[in-house]
Amino acid sequence: MQIVPASKNNVEAQYVEMMVPLYSYGCERKVKKTLSHLKGIYSVNVDYYQQKVTVWGICNKYDVLYTMKSKRKEARFWSPEEDNIQLLEQSQPSAPSKPSFALMKARSLSLKAWRKVFTRSLSF
Repeated sequence: MQIVPASKNNVEAQYVEMMVPLYSYGCERKVKKTLSHLKGIYSVNVDYYQQKVTVWGICNKYDVLYTMKSKRKEARFWSPEEDNIQLLEQSQPSAPSKPSFALMKARSLSLKAWRKVFTRSLSF
């Protein structure tokens, strides 16, 4: 987690508001526990009825969101403007990806292994 400086000499705390789907009060405790262990976080407020999590501290808001997405995949920023900025950063083209591990493993099967697979699948 990196600290976000407001200017050269002083560092200011900021609020990060996120919309996080909470299904039970256990989810609320899990979210609080996860975010309170981050370095630089002063307080975590979870509103179960609004499905809103507010974090106050000296932190990078994208790191906070990334940590929250490790527990709740559907987490996003409360304001749509911040969400759109993040989507634009993610949509930039990247290098071509490698083939999946399962596909590489399927290519490396021997003829004997393929016969076993097909004889088992055809026998009922």
